[in-house]
Formats: sequence, C-alpha cells, structure tokens
Amino acid sequence: MYSSSTYKVGIKFNYRWWLYLEPSWQYVTSQKENNLPFQYSLEQNYPNPFNPSTKIKYTLPKQGLVSIKVFNVLGKEITQLVNEEKPSGEYEVEFDGNNLTSGIYFYQIQSGEFLDTKKMVMMK
Repeated sequence: MYSSSTYKVGIKFNYRWWLYLEPSWQYVTSQKENNLPFQYSLEQNYPNPFNPSTKIKYTLPKQGLVSIKVFNVLGKEITQLVNEEKPSGEYEVEFDGNNLTSGIYFYQIQSGEFLDTKKMVMMK
C-alpha cells in the first residue's frame, strides 16, 4: 500500500491506478494490494439524466461510518441511501426516483472527514 508520503496524487483511469511520483505519472502494477482503494471517491451517477432509477458508485480506502443522502434543490433531505459502518472497498447503491418529480437533485457522501456532493437530473 502506498502512503501519502510516498505519492502526491492517485487517480483511477481506465480501471487502473496512476500515481504522481515525482517527476511523472506512473502506472501502479499492483493496482490494489489486498483489493483496497487508495482514496475516497464518489462517482457521477449513471445514467444521468435518469428515469426512474440510477446507480451511484463510491470507494472507501478505510473502514468507517458512511452516509449517503439525496437532497432537492432547496436543500431538503429526500432520503438517506446509506447510513452504516462499511469496510474499505468499492460499493454501488441504487437510487429509485419513482416518487420524484422531474428536476435537479444532489447526492452527498460523508465518511470520516471526506465529504463530496454531486448533481443528478431526474427526467420523466
């Protein structure tokens, strides 16, 4: 496993991990030792726009309490998709928007100090 003192930035591109090791990007041949991700991520939902359901993928580099919530444009919480302790790994959750009107919604993940929000569009 690579520590933050070993590399500056790690990204996942074409299902492979690339690390910025001074002075260039290098492909990590042992993509995920022990099948563990290097960093937190929240991916764009797919499909987007969606009707009536969509999938949201996220990764956790370490075990922790995970919360994923969906909000409308006014900031009102619509639902909580995940609220539990999860081990390190890659996950996918499905969001069913059958009871929603067309419009813009936001989904947010929080785990430890990691917080990220993305926009999704419901089109009926």
